[in-house]
Amino acid sequence: MNSYVEAVFGLRPGMRRALIMVQDVVMVLVAVALSLVLSRSNLSFDPLSNQGLATWAGIVVISHFLFRYCGLYTTVWRFASTPDFFNILKSCAILTVTLYATSMLVRSFQPVQGLNERQFIVFFLVSFTVISAPRLFYRFLRDGASWGILSRKTDKTQAKRALFVGRLGEADLIIRFTRTADPADYAIAGIMATERGVPLGTRIQGVPVVATRPRLIDVLEDYTTGTKSLDLLIFGSGAEREIEEYSELVRVARHGDITVVQFSGLSELEKQGKLVLDAVEMETILRRPTVPSDVERIGAFVGGKRVLVTGGAGSIGRTLVKRSLELGAEAVLVADNSEFGIFQLSQYIDEKHHDRLKVRIVDVADRRQITRVVTEFRPDIVFHAAALKHVPLLEENWDSAIQTNVFGTLVCAEVAARCGVAQFVMISSDKAVDPSSVLGVTKRAAEQIVSALHGTPASEPGGRRSVTKFVAVRFGNVFGSNGSVATIFQAQIEAGGPVTITDRRMTRYFMTVAEAVDLVIMSAVDAASRQGGEDYAVYMLDMGKPVPILEVAETMIRMAGKSPYTDIPIRFTGIRPGEKLHETLHGEDEELVEIGISKIFGLSTDVVEWSDVQAALTDLQQSVKNQDKAAALAVLAGLDRAKKAKGSIHQDAIPKTAGQTT
Repeated sequence: MNSYVEAVFGLRPGMRRALIMVQDVVMVLVAVALSLVLSRSNLSFDPLSNQGLATWAGIVVISHFLFRYCGLYTTVWRFASTPDFFNILKSCAILTVTLYATSMLVRSFQPVQGLNERQFIVFFLVSFTVISAPRLFYRFLRDGASWGILSRKTDKTQAKRALFVGRLGEADLIIRFTRTADPADYAIAGIMATERGVPLGTRIQGVPVVATRPRLIDVLEDYTTGTKSLDLLIFGSGAEREIEEYSELVRVARHGDITVVQFSGLSELEKQGKLVLDAVEMETILRRPTVPSDVERIGAFVGGKRVLVTGGAGSIGRTLVKRSLELGAEAVLVADNSEFGIFQLSQYIDEKHHDRLKVRIVDVADRRQITRVVTEFRPDIVFHAAALKHVPLLEENWDSAIQTNVFGTLVCAEVAARCGVAQFVMISSDKAVDPSSVLGVTKRAAEQIVSALHGTPASEPGGRRSVTKFVAVRFGNVFGSNGSVATIFQAQIEAGGPVTITDRRMTRYFMTVAEAVDLVIMSAVDAASRQGGEDYAVYMLDMGKPVPILEVAETMIRMAGKSPYTDIPIRFTGIRPGEKLHETLHGEDEELVEIGISKIFGLSTDVVEWSDVQAALTDLQQSVKNQDKAAALAVLAGLDRAKKAKGSIHQDAIPKTAGQTT
């Protein structure tokens, strides 16, 4: 039996279908014979006579074409379900009625003894049974709940024992596919049901429901501390949004050295099917549902283009680089001043993309270097991600912040305009809204440079006509970026604590790097599509609701299998210079505008004239040269006020105390 079934499994689809067709007509003939025997009928003609053989041949032809018409040979029986077996029932009923009508027609001009309605009723029941049975047996074998699985018992000892947490529908799917795998990687030992009202002990394909809400945590602790060995905890898709105890379940599992994964779908169905199980990361715990990217639009925008990414060795920059290569950019050039960062980038990018990746070690504020890079590379799109972003450090190193964040943006934007780059996209920050730090005022100034150039597309700084479309994209923290709270907390947890938080009330907006990058590209797509009428110099990403930093720390500690305050202490250090308790994504004078793209808004805001921006930057350059921090911050603060008042921004009009609030 084993060799026969394996031989059938190995046949080509066409050969297997032909075998099933032959099997069906044989089963129909068997059903005819059994119905006559079971009903004790004596036909008035010899079954092996010419008349008898012609009758059997007619039944074979009628049944074959009727089964083909009813679609019995278009079903993949490994995935057969109730509707498919109902189709067999319907086909057998039609065949029975057809044969009965034919016999009535024949008996009208040639009497046939031994046939009545009783034989046809028995035929219907028998035919459905004998035609369904081989298919059901095939499905039984392929699902693994059979001798096929038992024959692999030695392999099953290597399978990881798992608990599934989620809905029963997904449990049924996962159990089926874990049994299908050869060799078997996982064995579902129990189901922790998230639906209300599911009785304990309910079995799905023989696997019991071992826990229901609200006792999920208690039961999992029994598994981790008792004698029941467990290797894996599998969450159903969307469980992080449905289960309030999600992060605590992760903590309990990891504390017991149980690997935690999440079901996200199926792949390779044509090769027996495989589960796609993703590692549970902090982005999942944040419970912020991501929006599927419009890959077609961003791919059409980037595909075949030459892309320059300043700051391409940073967290956002390198993801922009990787995504541009994946979307089919003709070439991507990274401009960054970090030699080690560029080396790490080369390790991050797949080798298959290396031939389209170019790197230059440059300072974005060096006009000569940037001009040479842009002139030689001739980019179609510039993503300006280069910036210094550490709030407390920049309070002390204010001149470096101004040089990179303000004059670096100015240089890159002006060079892009002079060289006719089609699109210039600057990465901004929520720190630019009502800024209270050096980082905030420098990013605000960078936004104003881009906004002013966006408002005067007809002529660029040298007086020549420019075709460059300038936009800035503003958003909050990206989770897991270099220097973010996630990386800091992770290092502190690994060191045994304490985890340090400035204030228990502090909140921040968070987004995954991958989602932020796709939305940045999508913002550029929208900007490029607006040829006239209302367009926007600044776009804002919808970051969802702000997340308490304390909650992030506590959750990360739990995810590491530890208990906050007990295993890992949390210490509050007080707000540092330049920090806010709560960030905002837009100012009171800025209006959010729906642009028809999910998670992206246009910002309707006043723009400072380019001539006024130039005047302020001249004063700012002098203040930096004189190492006068107060004067430099006063210029930047005045530039922000000038935007709101649309007035002059010359140094003599700015109160001497304007920049002292950092």
